Amino acid sequence: MSLPFVIWLVVFKYIPIGGWLMAFQDFKPQFGFFEQEWVGWKHFKDLFNEPMFYTALENTLGMGILGLVFGTASAIIFALLLNELRFHALKKWTQTISYLPHFVSWVIVANIVITMLSQDGAINNILVSLGLIDQPINFMARPDMFWGIVTLSDVWKETGWNAIIYLAAMAGVDPQLYEAAKVDGASRLRQMWHITLPSIRSVIIVLLILNIGNLINIGFEKQMLLGNNIVMEKALVIDLYALDYGIGMFRYSFGTAIGIFKSVISVILILICNSVAKRIGEGRVF
Repeated sequence: MSLPFVIWLVVFKYIPIGGWLMAFQDFKPQFGFFEQEWVGWKHFKDLFNEPMFYTALENTLGMGILGLVFGTASAIIFALLLNELRFHALKKWTQTISYLPHFVSWVIVANIVITMLSQDGAINNILVSLGLIDQPINFMARPDMFWGIVTLSDVWKETGWNAIIYLAAMAGVDPQLYEAAKVDGASRLRQMWHITLPSIRSVIIVLLILNIGNLINIGFEKQMLLGNNIVMEKALVIDLYALDYGIGMFRYSFGTAIGIFKSVISVILILICNSVAKRIGEGRVF
């Protein structure tokens, strides 16, 4: 039964790795693969000598870390609160509503965010009516706010979906533990802290390791759709850098070198985090 998935994995994940050889060539589409000029580590040297690359790396790590921290925390907290709902119908309805943003395209989400944060948008109107600000703020023209806007947009979109695994893990906690805690006088908050969270700790660690491995693979859709010329310095991430300064400028080998860099860093992060989890005796990927 697993054979079709293994074939899919080999065809779409492992065979394309052969294209990594392009990073060591001065690839030109008009020539055959074996007719290309081999240039060794030239494109990697060019990559590490470009100041724009370090700007993209800083932005990628900054937004990646913010997304990891707030995305993980929001999913766990939401799952804990949802798990405490005793009205089954309300719980199912809330779950369904929370999943919906995940299936909404980033094009639509970006338009909603830009409209809400515009100078005559709902957020500014609320802040002005409450007296918190005197004049509307042009949020989308503030480079110092861009990382936060991207992070909050991603949290709103993905919290419900990311909470699914945590809810499934909570469903497997032994009910007798809660009954014993009630007999001892533990409040629901204490039950969450001393029973629920420790019971799903291994799941949290495994998902955290996988998410840290993808710390540098945050994509470019959010940044491209929410960004503009004013905030471009804070919106440039590695994937967008590879698209604009690699493929967009027909530097295919340079773009491939960026992809290899990302993959190597991701593998290193996973190995380090998995090793740490293994040493402290917590859940690990392998």
